[in-house]
Amino acid sequence: MAEITTGEAVSLDLSIARIPSRAAAMLIDLVLQVILGALLLGIAATIWASGDNDEAWMAAIGIAVAVITLVGYPAFWEATIGRTPGKTALGLRVVRADGGPIDFRHAITRALTGLIVDFWILGAFGAVAILTSFCSRDGRRVGDVLAGTLVIRERNLPVSLRPVAAPFFAGWTARIAVDDIPDDLALAVRQYLIRIPNLTPEAQNWLGAELLEAVCRRLRTTPPPGHPPAPILAAMMAERHGRDLTAASANLVRV
Repeated sequence: MAEITTGEAVSLDLSIARIPSRAAAMLIDLVLQVILGALLLGIAATIWASGDNDEAWMAAIGIAVAVITLVGYPAFWEATIGRTPGKTALGLRVVRADGGPIDFRHAITRALTGLIVDFWILGAFGAVAILTSFCSRDGRRVGDVLAGTLVIRERNLPVSLRPVAAPFFAGWTARIAVDDIPDDLALAVRQYLIRIPNLTPEAQNWLGAELLEAVCRRLRTTPPPGHPPAPILAAMMAERHGRDLTAASANLVRV
């Protein structure tokens, strides 16, 4: 477990994926990438042999296949579902520093850094990734640091990280700038919502009120009166999550 202390002095923890599980997931993905690359090269070789093409054309196709398998493969899976097939098999997921879902920007940053720095071109076949992950408190490689992401053990989370909003808060949350909630404060709210069943009613109200006050102070807004803090916070996180998914979908369409 890695402990994270937010700007509001709330101590949290996440189950961070470490080198053994991440390496196992990568080996599974590497096998699938080799199979994908072989299929693409086979198709390209067949097309090349059947036409009047030179060696430069085949070299260009080889570079394209390498980019697709080494960059496109992880970027596609992580941008769409937050995990590659290898990570899915090991119960891992890539999330933002606040525990929210990543988008295409995070995924392509991780994939490109993995190709250039962490693993292949400059990474000495993963030595850089292993060294930086080993030295990082949160097990982050260079790609995670640049993208602002974490790899967590999803199977250890008690509930989904996706909060559900009460319908009567939808109009209010749509009008406020939930995107401006800092990542560390958003993580504190998510952890609070996850742990509500294990808190006493007094702790639920006290901690919820503290978090709601901190969020509203950041957004310079006033919460709806007459409601406990938990459903209001859940509505804010649900709206934030929905906007994240919309932005991620728009990025994929543009790409």
